[in-house]
Order: sequence, then C-alpha cells, then structure tokens
Amino acid sequence: MFRRRRREQAKHVAGETVAAPTREYGPWDADEPHPDHDRIDLGGLRLPHNAAFDVRLASVGDQHVGVVVLWEESSLQLQALAAPKSGGLWEEIKTKIKSSAKTLEERDGVFGTELAGQVTVEGATRPARYIGIDGPRWFLLAVVNGRAAVDDQVAEAFLDFVKDIVVVRGDEPMAREESIPLRRPSDPADEVDEEPINPFRRGPEITETR
Repeated sequence: MFRRRRREQAKHVAGETVAAPTREYGPWDADEPHPDHDRIDLGGLRLPHNAAFDVRLASVGDQHVGVVVLWEESSLQLQALAAPKSGGLWEEIKTKIKSSAKTLEERDGVFGTELAGQVTVEGATRPARYIGIDGPRWFLLAVVNGRAAVDDQVAEAFLDFVKDIVVVRGDEPMAREESIPLRRPSDPADEVDEEPINPFRRGPEITETR
C-alpha cells in the first residue's frame, strides 16, 4: 500500500506557462497537457492519490505487470499495454474477452463501450466490468470486480481514479500488447506492497488479489 504522498515531478521551469488540458478528463498521455498535482510515480503509470484505496503493484517474478486497487469489497485492476499508432486495440481485446465469456454484454460507459456481466473464476461466479481505453501508442485495461461492478456509487470512485491516471508510454520500441514497464516509486519514503501474481490473464479468468 502506498503510504505517503509524493509530488509528481514538474515538467516546467519557473516562469514557463503550462498549457491547459484540452479534454475534460483522462486517462492522460504524459506528453499532453494534464492537471499538475500529486501522483504516485510508477514509471509507466502515474496514479492519483486516494487515502481510502489500498494500491499494490502486481508482479510476475521480478517484473511489475500492473496495479491492483482494493476498496469497499471491490478491486480495480489496471494494466497499460503498448499499442499500434493506428489505435483500436480495445476492439480486438473486447472481441477476445467476449469469445471466452459469453455472459458479458456490451454497454455504454463513461469511457465508451465496455463489457459487463457475470464471470466464473475457479468455480465461483461474480460480477465484473471490463473497461478499455485507447491512447496514443498505448492501451489501458481497467477491470472492476466485486461490489463496484454493480454499485454505481462505489464504482464512481474507481472511475474518478482512472480519469486522472497519466500513462507514460516512452519512445522505446515495444511489441504489440506488451506491458508498459512499471517500477517501485523512486522515493524510498513511498512504501509499496507487491503481489507476486499475475492478475492480468486476458479474459474472464482474471483473478483477484487476495
């Protein structure tokens, strides 16, 4: 769990005018104008602070592959992937998810089309929402499990969190759908727990952090 606020590194020098955001909300690309306030810097993702959330890095071996947020009998799982310049990765991933979970249905959400319904994992059925957001050369997958998947009031806090995420794609070549690398906060004062699991297997078999 992240236990201390840390100021996001400023991208301007004193006296330089910071451009205003051109959109109402994100997720933001690191290279576009976005609100400058405290965020947790994990390298490929910069996350807003919410003192009520238990935020953890999900890892496989020594590689950090995503983020898990726990709150109110719910989880929000996040993974940023490299995407082609042409975009449209959500349409492809959405089709894959639907083919393996026919109980999920498309519906309109704040970020566009999402998938919602019941999924079965390890013999247990639970509600889930799959939200995909196409960015410039990146794709962000957000999966909501538990109470927040059916309770709009609880889900709103998760959605507000996603709206203020900054994705740092970088300029290095990456394979299609390769995870954008994450890291522990560089400031030793920012303590962070890790989950030595991979909760991001594509499709409804996605597992919760326990």
